[in-house]
Amino acid sequence: MLHLAKDILIRKKPFNCKVSSHRYMIGGCRSRLSPILPKLGYLLDNNFESQRFSMPHKTISSIPKFPKDRDDFMKHHTLGNWINHGGDLYNQRYAYGENKISPVTASKLRLKWEFKAGKDITATPAIFAGILYFPSWNGNIYAVRAKDGVVVWEKSLQELTGINGKFNSSSLPNVTSIVARATPSIVSDRDMVIVGVYGPSLVLGLKRSNGDLVWSTSLDDHPASVVTMSGTYYKGAFYVGTSSLEEGAEIDECCYFRGSFLKLDIETGNVLWKTFMLPENGEKVGGYSGAAVWGSSPSIDSRRNHVYIATGNLYSVPKHIEDCQKEQNQQNQTNPTQPDPCIEPENHSNSMLALDLDTGEIKWYKQIGGYDVWFVACANSANPNCPVGPSPDYDFGEAPMMLSVLANGTKKLDIVAAVQKSGIAWALNRDNGDIFWTTEAGPGGTGGGGIWGAATDTKRVYTGIANSDNLNYTLYPSTNMTKGGGWVAMDAQTGEILWTTAVPNNGRSNPITVANGVLLAGSQNPRGPIYAIDAKTGKILWSNETGATVYGGMSVSNGCFYVGHGYRSGIGVFNPNNTAGTSLFAYCVC
Repeated sequence: MLHLAKDILIRKKPFNCKVSSHRYMIGGCRSRLSPILPKLGYLLDNNFESQRFSMPHKTISSIPKFPKDRDDFMKHHTLGNWINHGGDLYNQRYAYGENKISPVTASKLRLKWEFKAGKDITATPAIFAGILYFPSWNGNIYAVRAKDGVVVWEKSLQELTGINGKFNSSSLPNVTSIVARATPSIVSDRDMVIVGVYGPSLVLGLKRSNGDLVWSTSLDDHPASVVTMSGTYYKGAFYVGTSSLEEGAEIDECCYFRGSFLKLDIETGNVLWKTFMLPENGEKVGGYSGAAVWGSSPSIDSRRNHVYIATGNLYSVPKHIEDCQKEQNQQNQTNPTQPDPCIEPENHSNSMLALDLDTGEIKWYKQIGGYDVWFVACANSANPNCPVGPSPDYDFGEAPMMLSVLANGTKKLDIVAAVQKSGIAWALNRDNGDIFWTTEAGPGGTGGGGIWGAATDTKRVYTGIANSDNLNYTLYPSTNMTKGGGWVAMDAQTGEILWTTAVPNNGRSNPITVANGVLLAGSQNPRGPIYAIDAKTGKILWSNETGATVYGGMSVSNGCFYVGHGYRSGIGVFNPNNTAGTSLFAYCVC
């Protein structure tokens, strides 16, 4: 089923955020509404009134601990491994089977070892068979032993690719080599680990045993294209999206990059299919551009033969679309009854999508938030040459997570969930993309809102809220306020906010991880604090300092979690509170 532009309706007047039902929930009227919420009132009403939430699923008595296709899942996710940014095929950032870290033992976490790479480490480390795999902003890829931090191998991306470090020096501050920033992806049934390069958009297949190059594949010809996503390996193929640094272009040069999602053959690296997120633009300025596929890891649904992704904002639109939006802005309708004419069916920006694993065909999509054209040169500019707004920059900075819930308390429903930079969490029906629930978890911003990765243990959906604009907001359901970041837990079945905890010292949040009742998270505070939080209550159980900004997330295995620090490389330099780091740390229950 394909959801076209008729599903996106504009509402200029904010709707009642207390409206709720067993089918969907709108929450979070604790602070100013996100700019996209008024646009979605009729979208949600339409979902409800047309009764498109039919759920002909077998009744079950409880939520299963593992998915129905557990054997297939376990084949690709041996307990104790962390195979990509999302940790598993379902992108849940959930340490299945972890039993040493718990709310009782969290206070016993201690530093076991520190590995010094010499520069920032922002990727969540991958783990397989007792070895950690991770990149540093020094341009190297590392494999080190989980038990003691001893190096197994170290490879320079410049040497692997033959590309001079000057490629990135003009566009990425404080970067002197080509680099990778995403979590390497484990190929569990072969001697291989896959690394995406943060410009040019190369994917490298390396031998997991020694780091030697097996193959190298270019994903896009655009000179500013990069790989920011940590891809997912499944049944002989690798799935990954493309992003771009073109968002930093000058006004008269912006833009023509189009985000895409690809399937690669694992033996050769050959591209098997490539699906663009926007209409053809002839590789010329003046058409559609943007819709990068850049966050988290794509989730794999073997039962439906789907892969789920989410996309970013537009950089530019054709003139007829900008003219359309100008007219919409002038009309200032408070109660429109017509679909948004400025959102064309092939515009998959700010969307959640399901693609066929075999063909790359888009099986369904949900465009969320409407028109959103943003790039750096026009971020704070009244220049008449800048595109017409609105321009909130409300990407999906993470891919959807797969989980199953009980709808109406009786019927099993398979959903995907993701949190937008708007601060809004969305749960969609995996069969057709219909909205199951949506909740405003916290304030949005160009840096989030939600970004880089939520987590779920199937009981609750957890997210960090970066609050990059430092807005005052309420830590729902309490009446306490903060102007910093926060961590939020929502009921997976309803979207109801169960607790919100402020990041201490008004710090910003980063990707979160859940393990055996404990939420693990860090902060962009200059001292690099890290926290263990009770997943049921939101109470901080333990904290420590790494000595530099923590921007990446934690991976977990056998009573230990692993995290890097430092973010004064690339766009990290634009946040004056970020500090440079050097190391990866192992913290274990003693």
